[in-house]
Amino acid sequence: MDPGAHRSRIRRRRRDLDAAKRAACAEQVARRVAGSGWFRRSRRVAAYLAVGGELDPGPLIERAWALGKTVYLPVLDPLQPRLWFARYRPGDALAYNRFGIPEPTAGDRRRLPPWALDLVLAPLVAFDAAGTRLGMGGGYYDRTFGYLRARRRWRKPHLVGLAYEFQRVPELPRRPWDVALDGCATEHALYWWTP
Repeated sequence: MDPGAHRSRIRRRRRDLDAAKRAACAEQVARRVAGSGWFRRSRRVAAYLAVGGELDPGPLIERAWALGKTVYLPVLDPLQPRLWFARYRPGDALAYNRFGIPEPTAGDRRRLPPWALDLVLAPLVAFDAAGTRLGMGGGYYDRTFGYLRARRRWRKPHLVGLAYEFQRVPELPRRPWDVALDGCATEHALYWWTP
C-alpha cells in the first residue's frame, strides 16, 4: 500500500474513535512512556498538542510537569519547513499556526534548537516494525532531525512516536531523508529500535 493510502485510511480511523477510547489509550500510553528510562532521564521533553484524532500526549505532559521536567512544543519556522521548540507551561496562551495546530504565542517564544532536547514525543500517521515513521507528508520532523541520520554515538534527542496500535503497519517505504524513530508507544506496547 502506498503512503497516501495509509494516510487516508488511518487518519479516518483515528477521527472515528470515540472520546472515551481516545482518553483511555492516552492514559495507557502515558503510563508506558512515563515508566521508561528515557522519559525518567530526560529533563527537556518536546511534545505536541493532538489534532485530527492523534493520540493525545496530554496525560504525559502532565506527568512531565509533575516531575519538574521542562516541556516544549514545536513551532513552525517562518522561513523554511523546519521546527523550533518553545517552552510550554500550564495555562500558556496558544495560537493556531497556518496548519491549524496550536503553538505557544509570540509573547513567550524563546526558541530552543532540536539538539538541545532530550526526548521528542512525535505525532505520526503510521509506523512499522523497523521504526519508520509516516507523518503528514510535510517533512518537518525529517528536516528538523535530519542531522541524527549521520550520528553513530551521541544521538540527542531520542524520538519516540505516540500512536494507537492500529497505526502499526507491517512495512513502510523508507526514503534516504527519513529519520527513524528510536521507539514508539501504543496502548498495547512499547516498541524500541535503539537500545
